[in-house]
Amino acid sequence: MLLNRNKLGSVRPPKRCRSEMDTSSASDIVLIHGNSHPDLANKVAERMGIKSGGCSVFHKTNRETMVEIGDSVRGKDIYIIQTGTKDANNNIMELLIMAYACRTSSARSIVGVIPYLPYSKQCKMRKRGCIVSKLLAKMLCTSGLTHIITMDLHQKEIQGFFDIPVDNLRASPFLLQYIQESIPDYRNSVIVARNPNSAKKATSYAERLRLAIAVIHGEQKEAESDEVDGRYSPPPVSTYSDLIGNTVEMCSCSPSNSRARTISVSVGVPEHPPKVKPPLTIVGDVKGRIAIMVDDLIDDVQAFVDAAALLKENGACKIYLLATHGLLSSDAPRLIEESSIDEVVVTNTIPHEIQKLQCHKIKTIDISILIAEAIRRIHNKESMSYLFRNVTLED
Repeated sequence: MLLNRNKLGSVRPPKRCRSEMDTSSASDIVLIHGNSHPDLANKVAERMGIKSGGCSVFHKTNRETMVEIGDSVRGKDIYIIQTGTKDANNNIMELLIMAYACRTSSARSIVGVIPYLPYSKQCKMRKRGCIVSKLLAKMLCTSGLTHIITMDLHQKEIQGFFDIPVDNLRASPFLLQYIQESIPDYRNSVIVARNPNSAKKATSYAERLRLAIAVIHGEQKEAESDEVDGRYSPPPVSTYSDLIGNTVEMCSCSPSNSRARTISVSVGVPEHPPKVKPPLTIVGDVKGRIAIMVDDLIDDVQAFVDAAALLKENGACKIYLLATHGLLSSDAPRLIEESSIDEVVVTNTIPHEIQKLQCHKIKTIDISILIAEAIRRIHNKESMSYLFRNVTLED
């Protein structure tokens, strides 16, 4: 082997290829996976040149989850690939048990690779509910995970729920490349936001492709909208005059319990007027152009189908739908097949091979190379900034 020498005569080792993993540390990495997406896990392992670890995850007759790790993990770096699917609760339990099993087996570090984080849409307080994504974050941290790799969180602020490092990778470079290489005459396209909430993502795509943007706005039932319920209904109120003549309201919360009473003085607090949305309209010109709708998740496709019909009515010649995660629940394949949408493009963060058999319009982009590179950099203690270059706050 030829060795380089610097001016002082010391020996300098030869440079190695960046994509090559340290041979000495390759034996310290163990890649295991649950039942959520074994195909993606095998692709990542193949790209890294390692074998997937021996881990069996199965369910007993009483539906309890059992995990058996066949290989020794003592003092090793463990990477658990487990994504969210329609069976989200089982996916979570499998991940928690695998992480805890590695922790109690004295693993050096345990990194959860969760391409699609379940419950990420439940990240806001609504009505009498709770912030479920924060609860899930605490459960994952408690199970023994020391690091998390995920992709295109529904809200970037979810990273703040975790007490461990979180790397939120972006799939947009793959989708942008698909637009440039696979959509004929993409220069005649317009990027469409399905609702105002998606405008930031659509703007990011439009600026990178040097295209115009359109936003669909109007009366469309939103999955994240708050509906009027009994939460804000005031209790029965009775009034009387106090010793100095002021009118006092006495609210009886429970007539049967005399202690459950609150007394408040009326101060005339103003209320929010109810929202009234206009009919579904498009802000922007799509006539004679290719409409490309972008979002982070495609689950219930009815809203996208309605948006596509509106785009078609306004003269769009072709309609594409691009997203990172393709959950495609319920009868989504049938609705897409019968809709005005010409093509749906998603990554393989979630398995959807069955849906592709039911609908020929669904296309898949492989992002295993991005996950493999993230794992390689973390394992070799290299900077992750290369994977986030040119990423802005709007991405």
